[in-house]
Amino acid sequence: MTAPAIQLQGISKSFGSVHANRDIDLTVEKGTIHGIIGENGAGKSTLMSILYGFYQADRGTIAVDGTQVTIRDSDAAIGLGIGMVHQHFMLVEPFTVLENVMLGAEGGALLNKGRAEARQELQRLEKEYELNVDPDAIVGDLPVGLQQRVEILKALYRGAEILILDEPTGVLTPDEADHLFRILGQLRTQGKTVLLITHKLREIMAITDDVSVMRQGQMVATRHTADTSVEELAELMVGRRVLLQVDKGAATPGKVKLEVRNLEVVDDIGVRRVKEASFQVRAGEIVGIAGVSGNGQSELLEAIAGIGPIASGEVELFDISGEPTGWRPRHGLGHVPEDRHRMGLVTKFTARENTILGYQRDAEFGSGMFLDRKAVLEASKAQMERFDVRPPDPSLKAANFSGGNQQKIVLAREIEQDPDVLLIGQPTRGVDVGAIESIHRRLIELRDAGKAILLVSVELDEIRALSDRILVMFAGEIMGEVGPEASEREIGLLMSGVRAEDAA
Repeated sequence: MTAPAIQLQGISKSFGSVHANRDIDLTVEKGTIHGIIGENGAGKSTLMSILYGFYQADRGTIAVDGTQVTIRDSDAAIGLGIGMVHQHFMLVEPFTVLENVMLGAEGGALLNKGRAEARQELQRLEKEYELNVDPDAIVGDLPVGLQQRVEILKALYRGAEILILDEPTGVLTPDEADHLFRILGQLRTQGKTVLLITHKLREIMAITDDVSVMRQGQMVATRHTADTSVEELAELMVGRRVLLQVDKGAATPGKVKLEVRNLEVVDDIGVRRVKEASFQVRAGEIVGIAGVSGNGQSELLEAIAGIGPIASGEVELFDISGEPTGWRPRHGLGHVPEDRHRMGLVTKFTARENTILGYQRDAEFGSGMFLDRKAVLEASKAQMERFDVRPPDPSLKAANFSGGNQQKIVLAREIEQDPDVLLIGQPTRGVDVGAIESIHRRLIELRDAGKAILLVSVELDEIRALSDRILVMFAGEIMGEVGPEASEREIGLLMSGVRAEDAA
């Protein structure tokens, strides 16, 4: 019998008092796609980082192709044929694709010779695995889907037979995710082994051969994908039955809380990113904005939040009586940005400091130049408990939390301010199924409490499940408004720039 590609036995790893992995056993067969799922903070990324040599296990053994090995660093992992594509790409943005692929494997002092050989090998890999990308393109100018291909090409260029992908679809559009799955299928056909870390259960069901479930640092189950279901996997992940559908009643919209009139946003090079957008959001409703990423939703949200520039048009907020307040940043307005790293957090700050980010001058946290550190600590502890942030340690740096728990920190900070209007971008990006349920329930509770919510998400299922009205954007323009009962085809046509009357 062929030896497994990977066999882990008794792997344990602790960070201080936090047990990230506890006696993990895992077998991954050659030439398969093996899913690793679990809640945020379950220990998935830590386990894969041990396999890739970023961390050393406190105890346990690793075997690759049937041979027990010691993986002291990523160079050792690469030497054993293990490559890893991280959730946040490890690319040098000013370099070209070719230079990024070559980096660390330049082929000696004669760079021109190494460059020519690398270009030839890159062209072969692109053709074989459908990873087409311009080798002379500047990486920083590429969309995230193509940047991810560069990461995969880097690993294959270094001879990877085992490829680890950490939350690979978290930053991809649906079309980009579909293309990635075709690439993974091609890798499997060519005999490569793929370990796929994700929280998206439908992706697991669609692409994997086997799936292992982690919970609170332990491996709780392994299943053949064909023999399980989304419902069983969700229950194994969370340890209880999970409501996979949003439970909500009909909305009862009240007075207008936010009005946008003929809003235009123009970027630094003169491109119109938002074109004459006009709409209202009322108290007690969720208005969703659907569209493929990059069609103006981000710029619209940032302009309303006061972060991005407004070329023309107006944004009006209304107070509790329905009278206009004018527009002032943070006046009854909460904002959960789409990119938590770029706008939502300072990752080098602690969770405690991120808890008050933007609100540090509020009276409850001190006066003048002095912070009430005890009040900040108590607020952070309370928020972490209410939003189930793991680990619940206010002194831990934000960078050391998983992506989903970072998202919870941002959500907690903005929602706890009790805003009349909440702008929320990609609320469940990188969040596990148990936390998604909790976030969705919280948003419905806010709606039912009379809050006005403007929701941006590239997850069409999420938009349809949460929204009371749906606006669809294409190329910066609002193409139309539909109800949540609209079909995927109807919304999809609007997302591709075809108005309903034109389709008819």
